[in-house]
Amino acid sequence: MSIEIKAPTFPESVADGTVATWHKKPGEPIQRDELLVDIETDKVVLEVVAPADGALKTVHKEEGDVVLSDEVLAIFEEGAVGAAAPAESADAEPAAEESASTGDVIMSPAARKMVDENGISPSDIKATGKDGRVTKEDVVNHLKGGASAAPAPAAEPKTEAPKAAAPANAGSAPMVAEGERIEKRVPMTRLRATIARRLVEAQQNAAMLTTYNEVNMGPVMELRKKYKDSFEKAHGVKLGFMSFFVKAATEALKRFPAVNASIDGNDMVYHGYQDIGVAVSTDRGLVVPVLRDTDSMGLAEIESTIGDFGKRGREGKLGINDMQGGTFTITNGGIFGSLMSTPILNPPQTAILGMHKIQERPMAVNGEVVIQPMMYLALSYDHRMIDGKEAVQFLVTIKELLEDPARLLLDI
Repeated sequence: MSIEIKAPTFPESVADGTVATWHKKPGEPIQRDELLVDIETDKVVLEVVAPADGALKTVHKEEGDVVLSDEVLAIFEEGAVGAAAPAESADAEPAAEESASTGDVIMSPAARKMVDENGISPSDIKATGKDGRVTKEDVVNHLKGGASAAPAPAAEPKTEAPKAAAPANAGSAPMVAEGERIEKRVPMTRLRATIARRLVEAQQNAAMLTTYNEVNMGPVMELRKKYKDSFEKAHGVKLGFMSFFVKAATEALKRFPAVNASIDGNDMVYHGYQDIGVAVSTDRGLVVPVLRDTDSMGLAEIESTIGDFGKRGREGKLGINDMQGGTFTITNGGIFGSLMSTPILNPPQTAILGMHKIQERPMAVNGEVVIQPMMYLALSYDHRMIDGKEAVQFLVTIKELLEDPARLLLDI
């Protein structure tokens, strides 16, 4: 039985997606729930799995093609794999022509285009892609290695004869312009392109300012050191610093509603809840999953949820719903060693808190110099919505709560 393999149903905030990687090719045995293809959207990579045991019959959308919500990607043949193979040979005439033109070498569309433009024999290229697929990078590496020079003199002996003494990679001069000074050009992923676009829009469309302060992390570090073992034993999760910042930010957001608001056209939208996004770094870029209703979350639940976000982010398994919404964002450049930075707003939110590296510094305390573990804090805010006084008071509130963490538990 033939089954249509369709793109996922995208939410209203996602217009379309791109076919990132086909993990299976027509005729290859596939088991139920095995990964078929990755669809990359502006926010996440969505996985499409096999609906049953069988094989792909034909592929309608190649890697790099843009697809709409519920658009047909391929035809799947349920049942024995042997029954799917004849159907593929009968119905996939374009694929057969493609194999003939590329010497039975499987190639991505981008790689095939480069092969045609440079007159390269596909069989001469070392393939590193899945299932022996030749990728665009393989072609680039082949050109840089000079292996493509041989066909050029044979094709045009009368014009190229005077250049016989030219370097072996003369045919690929546009790819390597200055000897060993190699450059690599790759297209932005949809996620990276979206991040770039949103950051530029945030700076162009908001009256963004940043205010700074510093916090003595000693009290939180002492509390964490005293209770970390019993906390982990009781809750099954380690006690980190982020949960303290989330709880402090939640309390500060309740006291200063403008920081928890957003701008929608000419309207100011005040949110009666606190949904805090926590920036997570992944191989594909920075994503911001959202903790919902942080006012009702305990430290253990916050740590557990953030840990789950990090794990799923690294595995590419965060869903679109995980990153929708959010009334405030916290980003921690300190884990990478940043001492000071200016975070950029996450529209339509009106503020973002930047954490940084904890570093011991000499501080004047009651007329004496004391070495204390200090962290710089940065609050970027939209001056259209938030006055400087409110922004400073908000950041000072976070500082005071962290320097006396008992206040977080006592709600004072």
